[in-house]
Amino acid sequence: MRQVTKLFILGGLLLASLGLAQEVTITYWQYDFGARVEAMSQLIAQFEAENPDIKVLQETFPYDAYQQQVAASLPAGEGADVVQLFYGWLPTWQRSGYVEPLPEQYFDTAQLDAEFVPMAQAAKWQGKYYGLPTAVRSLALFYNKDKLAEAGYDNPPATWDEFIEIAQALTVKRGPRFTQIGYGIAPNGQDHHLIREVLTRQFGTQPYSDDGTEVLYGNDAGMQAFKFYTSWVTDYEIGIPEFVPGNSGYRDGFRIQENIAMIIDGSFAIGATRDAAQFNWGVAEIPTLENGVKANFGSFWMNGLSPNAFKDPAKLEASAKFLEFITRPAAMQLWLDVVGELPARQALIEDPELASDPIFGPFIRSLAYATATTFVDESAQRSVIVDAVNRVILEGADVESSWMQAVEEDQALLNQFAQ
Repeated sequence: MRQVTKLFILGGLLLASLGLAQEVTITYWQYDFGARVEAMSQLIAQFEAENPDIKVLQETFPYDAYQQQVAASLPAGEGADVVQLFYGWLPTWQRSGYVEPLPEQYFDTAQLDAEFVPMAQAAKWQGKYYGLPTAVRSLALFYNKDKLAEAGYDNPPATWDEFIEIAQALTVKRGPRFTQIGYGIAPNGQDHHLIREVLTRQFGTQPYSDDGTEVLYGNDAGMQAFKFYTSWVTDYEIGIPEFVPGNSGYRDGFRIQENIAMIIDGSFAIGATRDAAQFNWGVAEIPTLENGVKANFGSFWMNGLSPNAFKDPAKLEASAKFLEFITRPAAMQLWLDVVGELPARQALIEDPELASDPIFGPFIRSLAYATATTFVDESAQRSVIVDAVNRVILEGADVESSWMQAVEEDQALLNQFAQ
């Protein structure tokens, strides 16, 4: 028996001397979005080639079911080691114990502060990083160049007055039915951000107090912003919700069916648009009011470490290595090429060639005036705005009453989180 034991020990030492360490498997979760899954698959292949002793298993879930899957699995000690989350979910996820602070032995806070774009500060909670973004994003106007040219317009709209004029010219109605709309109304797409994070600021108010405890858009400026947006449907008739059914219907109508002339979407939509569109299309900065005030919503998905990653030192080291790898400059360049989202490192964003690019440029330039608002419950706060729009457009509710109901509901969410 002693001889057998000696053989096992000698065999283990021989394997170690040959560099054949025991393989560690970690699991990575993100929601199912084709271009993002493809980009991550490429990064995983590169990472495994560089780290042959680490295996990364990628699992994806439909967006609408993603948070429920996280809530059902992580508290039970199952599921992801490295998990993707929207930055706006961080307060809720931190409170629920779904993510842990990044360990200082692998991630230096001062270095991250210096190298990542200022927007990445939203990946912190109470001064600690809980994740890092591979990319950041902003919003812009996607437009069908061919349709604008057919209607006699050489350039995309720079102001909202021009936007409404062009959108009306590109809206086609036969009897009571639209056959083409000038703008893809999408409250549950990016329009809820457009209303609360862009239009409110352009009309003269920030949506929340600096400490995030008070809703500020219940004032006249906020009301005017909401009235302006809903008037696109009720007064100007440049579009209707669900013109093309589904959460991504406005995108499909723009990219594939070509019956939506303009949409507002994030930079993450560049890759899919480039792959699907069979027409000439362009991107422009979001229009402004006559006052010229620019505003944009900046956001990002970040990758964090779940409690599962801390179960043993080998898994933690492997998870930290993977997180560091997918936030390197080279990874961000790949993500830009495949997905279209913007690099999260300051040095890459400052590249003048990227800022002058006709597609990426409008998104890059808007980062200078984009705000990454801190949410306490992004999903619930999204629903507040979406419901307010639907009450007016679909149910014929009074505009002012619907908006003030949204203010009360949003404030209740802030109060509840503070308890």
